[in-house]
Amino acid sequence: MYNIAVIPGDGTGPEVVQEGLKVLKAVAKIYKFDYQVEMFDFGGERYLKNKELVGEKDIEKLKAYSAIYLGAIGHPQVKPGILEQGILLKIRFGLDQYINLRPVKLYNRDFCPLKNKVESDVDFVVVRENSEGLYKGMGEFKNKGTKDELALQLSYNTRKGVERCVRYAFEYTKKRNKKKNLTLCGKTNVLTYAWDLWQRVFDELAKEYSDVTTDYAHVDATTMWFVKNPEWFDVIVTDNMFGDIITDLGAMIQGGMGIAAGGNINPEGVSMFEPIGGSAPKYTGKNVINPLAAICALGMMLEIIGEDAAGQSVEQAVIKVVKNNLKSLGAGKMGHSTTEVGDMVVENLA
Repeated sequence: MYNIAVIPGDGTGPEVVQEGLKVLKAVAKIYKFDYQVEMFDFGGERYLKNKELVGEKDIEKLKAYSAIYLGAIGHPQVKPGILEQGILLKIRFGLDQYINLRPVKLYNRDFCPLKNKVESDVDFVVVRENSEGLYKGMGEFKNKGTKDELALQLSYNTRKGVERCVRYAFEYTKKRNKKKNLTLCGKTNVLTYAWDLWQRVFDELAKEYSDVTTDYAHVDATTMWFVKNPEWFDVIVTDNMFGDIITDLGAMIQGGMGIAAGGNINPEGVSMFEPIGGSAPKYTGKNVINPLAAICALGMMLEIIGEDAAGQSVEQAVIKVVKNNLKSLGAGKMGHSTTEVGDMVVENLA
């Protein structure tokens, strides 16, 4: 019995979560596992009503679940940053979800914006450190509001935090068992403190994984190679900030935000899975948003909690739909409604 905490969230979040839960119901019957869900109303509407975000009691309650399934966070009537910090980052940090896992995989070459690239050219994974770096929120103002104002934003990196992220990346590269190549993406020529630590840890752990080849690329070069030669990559490991940037670029070369899913992973605890495209409020209630990113996130969730065959079945069903049924991956351009796309995934499950 799996206990799933569901946070539909804001905007189109509830719509894509509904389709994900439709797929979950179907795949659970096929692969014969039991689950139950509990809904949590964390989001913009709750905040506007009573100013509540996510508290310590909420974090303690979430620790009892098998996984968390998230739709989207972001409300046009709430100032940017409030919900993101008070809900998303609160959950990530509170549950120590120190890995952000982002597969970048092209399912249909017709939806790739890169010239002459085929499905096998875009198939890599970004392992992003998810609990430290610039997103730790450490810093200060000096002389705020004056001509001499200074704003300090600190990148916080601990040996423990870097090492567990890099080790996860090595283990994931072995398990993925494709090129068995791990790339460290950083900026060692300029950010000499943080990236000196990252490079030293990476080099030390590489000695333990003789079956994994390693290399290094500056983050600016990485974005260039994503566009020019994405086929070079297998697994990439990087820090919080750089990971946030390059995964959005990765989403575009795999076909757009409509297909991009991610997992916030605590390998020893509770993980959270979500489409990475945001709440898309302008499409709310129109039944036109692409639910496939949320369905792919569901597939990731199933694999992480141990239902590998079910998770792979969900991905294969999504691939069939993307290859055979859709005109586009963009909202309102798919040739089908949100609910119809969800139905097609169910129909294509093994």
